[in-house]
Formats: sequence, C-alpha cells, structure tokens
Amino acid sequence: MLRTVFVWSCIVLSTVVLGAMAFVTFLFDRQGRVIHLYARLWGWLILKANGVRVQVTGLEHIDSRKPSIYMCNHQGSFDIFALLAYLHAQFRWLAKAELFRIPILGWAMSTAGYISLDRSEKKKAYRSMEIAARKIKEGTSVVIFPEGSRSLDGVLQPFMNGGFTLAIKAGIPICPITIDGTWAIMPRTTLRIKKGAIRIVIERPIKTTEFTMKDRRQLMEEVKGRISANLLLPVRRHADAT
Repeated sequence: MLRTVFVWSCIVLSTVVLGAMAFVTFLFDRQGRVIHLYARLWGWLILKANGVRVQVTGLEHIDSRKPSIYMCNHQGSFDIFALLAYLHAQFRWLAKAELFRIPILGWAMSTAGYISLDRSEKKKAYRSMEIAARKIKEGTSVVIFPEGSRSLDGVLQPFMNGGFTLAIKAGIPICPITIDGTWAIMPRTTLRIKKGAIRIVIERPIKTTEFTMKDRRQLMEEVKGRISANLLLPVRRHADAT
C-alpha cells in the first residue's frame, strides 16, 4: 500500500509540474517537440519512482529520420510510461478520448500534438485517423495500440483494423513492439501498483507498400505474430475483430 501511495503521489506531482512547464513551452513550441521531451521525462520519473527495471532490445530498428507507425500490445498503464521513456523517437500517441478529459494531463497531451481517438461514433473515429494520416505525411511517427484498450488478463486481445488501414493508405512501415511485464505491475482492474520488470522488444519494420487493402488481414496477422512471439504470457486463441 505504501508503494502505491508513493508512486501515485509522484504521478500527480510530476503531472502538475511538467504540465505547467508544457503550458509555458507551448507558446514557443507549437509542434510539441519539446513538450514530448517533457513526456519522456514524465515516463522515466514514474518508472524510477516505482523501481521498475526495463530491458530493451531492438533499438537499432528505429529510424528517427523517417515516420513510422509503432504498434504495441497493451498489457497495462505502465506501457505508456515505458514507451515514453525508452522509445527513442519523436512520436505522437493515437489515444482514447477519455485520457484527454483528465485535468492537466489531457491538456498537456493536446499541446504535444497527441491524437484523440473517439470511438463513440464512426465519423469521429474516421476523423481521428485522418488527423493521424496528416501528421504522418508531415513526418511524424505515431504509436498505436491495435488491441484498442488494456488487456484484462495480460494476454493478447483481438486486433482492430483502423491502424492497418491507416498504414496501408499512407504507405508507412509498421514497427511491431512487444511489451511484457506491465500487467503484473498494474492490471487494468486495480489502482494498486507493484514493483516489477518490463521487457520491450522492438522488431524490424514491415513495409506496407507491398500490401493492398485486400491484404489487410495478412498484414494484421504478421504484426500480431511478431508481437506474440516475444510474449512470455500465453496468447489467447480467438478470432480478430473485423
């Protein structure tokens, strides 16, 4: 319990301080590049506050000079902190709209250029993908959780189509990323935080120029296969969402 109180206190304090810094910086950094560095610091501080050990392999597969779509499984909230701290590239999140309604955090995410994904209506979801496509064409990488939300039990969930449609239409490579260990630290069903270790495996990018919309499921299966191959937890066997 003491760990949970301490880490949550660090989360709140760092969010307030770095959020205030983002407010000031936004006047001079409308593209959000410096604000994203604040976000990286935010993720690193929270990992350190909880004493989380992080092991990363495959950093050589990241080419920060070119836009990419980073697709990662989503075990828990600490996925976000780990990716911010250890994914050495400028990127923007495609994140659910609920996060943007959180005081300070939501505003900071907006100023950093992160993209709100509202699935309540098809038109709103489509608009989110249009914004993401525009940012990619401008040279910005995007991080997507193809499962759509955190796993309830840590195993891989069905993938959604949106990110793959975006990648094929934009002709941008997909870089599969596996995160393992965050579910044990903080499952979706609790606010209690435990100590633990996180593994991040970055796979070589998959070129999407060789795929058409007819090949979307094939692309989805290839990305899912690479992510699941690096998971220590078993992969649930069920059909992907269409």
